[in-house]
Amino acid sequence: LMETLLPIMEETDRTLKITSPYFIPGQKGVETLSRLSADGISVSVLTNSLAATDVAAVHVGYARYRRPLLINGIKIHELRSLADQHTSFSLRGSGQASLHTKAFTRDGEIGFIGSLNFDPRSMSLNTEMGVLFSSPGLVTEMDEIFREETSREMSFELALNERRNLTWTGMVRGQPTHYRH
Repeated sequence: LMETLLPIMEETDRTLKITSPYFIPGQKGVETLSRLSADGISVSVLTNSLAATDVAAVHVGYARYRRPLLINGIKIHELRSLADQHTSFSLRGSGQASLHTKAFTRDGEIGFIGSLNFDPRSMSLNTEMGVLFSSPGLVTEMDEIFREETSREMSFELALNERRNLTWTGMVRGQPTHYRH
């Protein structure tokens, strides 16, 4: 499946928005996304925070790629746990639920929704499927959901400070909050 999707992602002209609960891009993924960013393309990723994930080992695998992605201009958002958001209702199910969507949109026109996580296991071991489509209306709706889920009320926005240490910024109880770990 990735042999089909990667060329489509590499043909991005303006924006690429990736949603993956288990995001482990590997060196090739970092290089591909960094190349897109260097070409002036806005690349954004939404994945689970450690507090929201149901598989801590996957988060450990992902964590080593945050710094190189940020250095190369990729925007990273980590979905906060629902308990942290003080939310009683969610489209994601129970209060303990985490991000489960596997999707991307490209340039406001092309979208993908499927079972493929952006991690080595999904790319090489699992049998995955999905729908790749060209539908600007549907992609607009997906991009709106992405915008909502990456808001500081729902996700932490990652950045590097002046010493290139990771920082997480979000709105906690209506107040801008910054974390260093």
